[in-house]
Amino acid sequence: MQDNGSQEIPKSLRDALSICQYIDPRKVNEKELKEYYHFKGKIGGIRLKCKLMRSYILQKLAMDPPIHELSVIFQRIRGVSIGQNVYIGPYVHLDFLYPHMIMVEDFVSIGMNSMIFAHSNPTCSVWLKVNCYPRKIAPVKIKCGAWIAPGCIILPGVTIGEHSVVGAGSVVLDDVEPFTLVAGVPARFIKRLNK
Repeated sequence: MQDNGSQEIPKSLRDALSICQYIDPRKVNEKELKEYYHFKGKIGGIRLKCKLMRSYILQKLAMDPPIHELSVIFQRIRGVSIGQNVYIGPYVHLDFLYPHMIMVEDFVSIGMNSMIFAHSNPTCSVWLKVNCYPRKIAPVKIKCGAWIAPGCIILPGVTIGEHSVVGAGSVVLDDVEPFTLVAGVPARFIKRLNK
């Protein structure tokens, strides 16, 4: 008998869900990261933790420095590729685990409280990770002269074209063409900008 209209889960799916309950997602995530960075064994685990702690400290320093140029310096030390004359506003979060997968070209402005991710991962659900959404790692490129307004979220694999604008609070799932304005959730084409 069904309770409250719930649907019957197929037996194979139920078995898969049952198995996933006994897998520690922290160990799965650590294994994936160690493999990505080519760290092995217990020493590799220590190296990974040191790498993550370094990234964490530098990200915190970059979040709201007294001089905005320090934000760029700290992000470069983390591994983010950043060109010349780049502004990174306060509380901008650049991917914690894969900062080296983010490329910001010259004359880019990134508004405060924006987030740029080079990976996605259903961290705690092993079932989702195995069956639907495996860890995705893909570079993010922000081309010359682009303006990312405050509060934007840019997801893995996105390229923001030259001299384009991402409106405040937008969530960017797909590439943005050069010389265009996009805005919204998800971000959609608004207009071409005059060249």
